[in-house]
Amino acid sequence: MMPFLYLPLWFFKARVLGKKIPLQSVVFISDKCNLKCLHCTIYAKKDAIVKTFSEIQSDLEYCHQQGSRFVDLEGGEPTLWRDGEHGLNDIIRLAKRIGFYSVTVTTNAARPFAGLEADSIWVSMDGVGAAHDAIRGEGTFDRLVQHIAGCGRSRVSVNMVVNALNHPSVDETIQFAKDHPTIESIAINLHTPFPGTEALELDEITRNKVLGKVIAYKKKGYPIMNSVAGLKLMQERDFKKYCWMANFVMPDGSRLPECQGREAGLCGRCGFCMAGEMASVMGMKLETLLAGLKLRVTG
Repeated sequence: MMPFLYLPLWFFKARVLGKKIPLQSVVFISDKCNLKCLHCTIYAKKDAIVKTFSEIQSDLEYCHQQGSRFVDLEGGEPTLWRDGEHGLNDIIRLAKRIGFYSVTVTTNAARPFAGLEADSIWVSMDGVGAAHDAIRGEGTFDRLVQHIAGCGRSRVSVNMVVNALNHPSVDETIQFAKDHPTIESIAINLHTPFPGTEALELDEITRNKVLGKVIAYKKKGYPIMNSVAGLKLMQERDFKKYCWMANFVMPDGSRLPECQGREAGLCGRCGFCMAGEMASVMGMKLETLLAGLKLRVTG
């Protein structure tokens, strides 16, 4: 069954029949990383977890059996992953053989990613120039720009996580994404204060100001992936969550029916704007539905 047939069927089962079937899966293949980002505590681990090819196959088969048909491979830094003769492209091909319609890779772009066979690639970009470097390390922005230019793809997307340090650079980051010939869209998220990173959380006034600014850019036609409806829900905060639409398989192999923020008790302080998008889908907001179709059917 192709995506354009699967998606309406999934929506009917979820919206009308009330079945909690994941639409997408986020599979962490490793927590090994090549950066020490301020918002992250993974790099501080003494021994990085690197899953075997067999373990990842089991994870992917499990997610597919749950009903998911779209998968995002994450880390750590996924492009570092190897298991003997197997590299990241082998995982991508495996996911396609299992039956996933599309495979996404999220990378920090600190190393080249040319030749990656993923259907879509998301690059983590937390500002322009010094703003990005302040979060991810000196020189990381220049490498990101270099590796996007040399990736050999006509389209990549970027994701910005806005926090207490980089929020002044939201305007120039959105403008950079609009002007860059290879960047198709930008997704905006807000910092979620997992233990050890609370100082990066936006205060309420700044949070709403940032979201309002993103809404204004979206209405002006800037290539922002978030929908206006989803962003407005993130301003409200108090809305019904449908985060079971994405299940998660963590680096240690634990399988979560939804975002790890629930286990951490952070739903009320959530910055993952996909929560707003999911609620807008279930609320049948046309803009969000069309954006979701574009993302899932055309990649």
